[in-house]
Amino acid sequence: MATRSFFQEVELPEQRTYGDGVLFPALLSPTTNTNTNTTAFEEAIRAEKTWLESLLHKSGVILFRGFPVTTPSDFNNVVEAFGFPEFSYLGGRAPRTQIIGRVYTANESPLDKRIPFHHELAYNLDFPSKLFFYCEEEPGKGGETPIVLSHIVCEKMKERYPEFVAKLEEHGLTYITITGDEDDASAIGGTGWKSAYMTDDKNIAEERAAKLGSKLEWNGNAVKIKAGPRQTIRFDKGNQRKIWFFNHGFGPVKSNIDEHDTYCELGNGDLVPEHAIKDCMKIMEEECVAIPWKKGDVMLVNNLMALHSRMPLLKPPRRVLASLCK
Repeated sequence: MATRSFFQEVELPEQRTYGDGVLFPALLSPTTNTNTNTTAFEEAIRAEKTWLESLLHKSGVILFRGFPVTTPSDFNNVVEAFGFPEFSYLGGRAPRTQIIGRVYTANESPLDKRIPFHHELAYNLDFPSKLFFYCEEEPGKGGETPIVLSHIVCEKMKERYPEFVAKLEEHGLTYITITGDEDDASAIGGTGWKSAYMTDDKNIAEERAAKLGSKLEWNGNAVKIKAGPRQTIRFDKGNQRKIWFFNHGFGPVKSNIDEHDTYCELGNGDLVPEHAIKDCMKIMEEECVAIPWKKGDVMLVNNLMALHSRMPLLKPPRRVLASLCK
């Protein structure tokens, strides 16, 4: 167990160990002699930012537990203390509402639904490098946010499906969404185009989509959004390894997200083998870590290194907020 002046690394049974004893995720709590008020926590983040970033780079995810983050305003201050630039959710597929400052709802789809593993905004040309999650209301039961290391998924998929992975490296993926102009709160990816592109002007929506590398094909007020091809097998320069950069909310043929038709195809137009994607989802379930949320938890995710998901909520309440960073 490593200890610094303010933070100490602790262990939980749910964590996994990789490589040279690297724990996933890293878990930090206050040292026993720490003055755990919110201001002190923010000052410690600023003072230890270099070490915290190094730990994130090594582990992929840091869970902060036991610190006095009691309100969304506290969470916003914690995010600000890190000093990462804010990332706009322009072109996002999940309805979100601003709470305060840089803090938003994480996903407003019904909590009894599972959200598949994904890298945030993997379907856009530009995507956040870091994600923050904050547990304002601890779930009664269920509602975890599972995480899995992307390079582990990539290695296992290459072992099982070398030809498919080679095609992904060569052609990438095109993500396709068919949606209307209004949000559908019952769907996981239920953002209408007006919310996604933050306008009710079709021409402006087309301009904003183009900057994200997407093309809009209109059918009345409905639209087909074609994003890609996107590089799916990426190279993580910092860790010198390939990663599986994918959004599994887009099925290989058609998703199960209610009326919203979301699917993907290889960049050359070929179909994605459904059995390979289903096997990939099994791999992620086998390799993931799902630590039950505690009130006040803050989780910092390296969006290149780890995919995240959401388990169905079995017993309310649950309120997890989010903030995206460049």
